[in-house]
Amino acid sequence: MTGRVSALWRYPIKSHGRETLDRVTLTAGQTFPWDRVWAVAHTESDADGSDWAPCQHFSRGSKAPRLAGISARLDEAAGVVHLSHPDLPDLSVDPDAEPGALLDWAGPLIPESRAQSARVVRAAQRGFTDSDFPSVSIMNAASHRAVEGRLGRALEPERWRGNIWIDGLAPWEEFDWLGRNLRIGGVVLSVKERILRCARTTASPKTGMRDTDTLGLLSEGWGHQDFGVYAEVTEGGDIAVGDPVGPV
Repeated sequence: MTGRVSALWRYPIKSHGRETLDRVTLTAGQTFPWDRVWAVAHTESDADGSDWAPCQHFSRGSKAPRLAGISARLDEAAGVVHLSHPDLPDLSVDPDAEPGALLDWAGPLIPESRAQSARVVRAAQRGFTDSDFPSVSIMNAASHRAVEGRLGRALEPERWRGNIWIDGLAPWEEFDWLGRNLRIGGVVLSVKERILRCARTTASPKTGMRDTDTLGLLSEGWGHQDFGVYAEVTEGGDIAVGDPVGPV
């Protein structure tokens, strides 16, 4: 097993945009820095940010597919997130100081039949990843190409919302990593779980419209609806695009 990092992504506001990175410094026992630091709780949620809460507490792309069309860029020093969507004017917002501006901007993307966005919460402990432990998600570019091959056309890798993309492996090789340790750049990670996918992956990150039955492709092609793996950082350090990946 040898590969290289082909892309790094983070998601400052859960389900509300994504951005690429050239490098990142990870800390043992923590998520990506600034990854899912904020989330938008809906009217039926009691999440307040003091502790981790599962994704059902938040406005998210599986229930509101138009959210998939949001792109983000975070100014870490200022704590400002710059957001864009093909159907909305651009917005620059400090989610802590101006939560109402974020709710007003993204609110029209939530279907009327779903619980409406109610408040912005900031994670006090660690990022609001979908796992019940502080995770980093790892994606295999060869597995993505296998899905594209079955579909018969190109598919945006952003649908999978991964943190670390790796190229140079065999398709689905990542599932053999469970219970093993990986060194990626200067970081060691322990691979914990396969990632079960939801309807969020059916929506285009360009338009926010559901246009591809990704779950059906996985089920019909490979008998599961998993893509990527969750890992825990056990030794912190730096990761950059192009860094080698291999077993410890």
